[in-house]
Amino acid sequence: MDRNSPPPAPPRKRLAVSDFVIFGAVAALVIYAGYQVKDVLVYKWDWSRVLDFLIRWDPERQEYVANLLLIGLFTTLRLAVWGTILATVIGVLMGYWRTSNNLTLKIISRTYVELIRNIPPLVFIFIFYFFVSSQLFPAMGLDDVNPDSAMVDNPVFRIMFGRPELLSNFLAGVLCLALFEGAYITEIVRAGIQSVPKGQWEGARAIGLSPFNVLRDVILPQALRKILPPLAGQFITLIKDSAIVSLISIQELTFMATEVAATTTKVFETWILVGAMYFALCYSFALLFDWLERRAARIRR
Repeated sequence: MDRNSPPPAPPRKRLAVSDFVIFGAVAALVIYAGYQVKDVLVYKWDWSRVLDFLIRWDPERQEYVANLLLIGLFTTLRLAVWGTILATVIGVLMGYWRTSNNLTLKIISRTYVELIRNIPPLVFIFIFYFFVSSQLFPAMGLDDVNPDSAMVDNPVFRIMFGRPELLSNFLAGVLCLALFEGAYITEIVRAGIQSVPKGQWEGARAIGLSPFNVLRDVILPQALRKILPPLAGQFITLIKDSAIVSLISIQELTFMATEVAATTTKVFETWILVGAMYFALCYSFALLFDWLERRAARIRR
């Protein structure tokens, strides 16, 4: 076969009898669970009351607008995007420090990783929010930002950061998630850098490259190929972990779902719908990252 020709397509998988048996067992389990909820717990299903919290009719604008659950979903997506960007910056910096020959940088990065990884997420978020953000944000002047100013009260700002009056809460959630997830990205980056053969380091130094150029031009491009797949997985993990910040009143999807469940008293419908929304969001990104990985693999060939 010509080396430039594309690889043969993998054989198409066919469903076997065991697959249909598994599908039937799952369907039976779902039906049985619905029966238990309805007849044993005497629960009356009513999806319409929960679905109304996805979109609503705005009589002033004469159009349908997003309601609580969709607003929470958009906030979750913002938290994931900004949290991943900041966590990646922290992780790359700390990951490089983990491989540095400087003992001080190694101690700082190791302390950060071990501290975050060995503290429960809830404890870390409460400590950061109540003891750090309450002191840090006022010193930065974020509490004095006028929500009616043109700088923050515009469509672009609302798309990127949400409601201006909730900016401090949103940034606190982003920082909490970024610092927490950054510890895991640090280990991903460290493993990617250390996976580059030592001969690459020695060869780059031999031709006279500075330490910065060695890292930028030789090491990181090779490590990046191995880092990207686990980074994609960490992004999806951050979407699910964003539910934790609902405990500090960040109005993301889980927080909004709690409000809807309390308002409608339709607990099962609310959380089943929210679970489906999380699944659709995470699975969509999983398919996107899988397509990007296959495309990058074809380009490298």
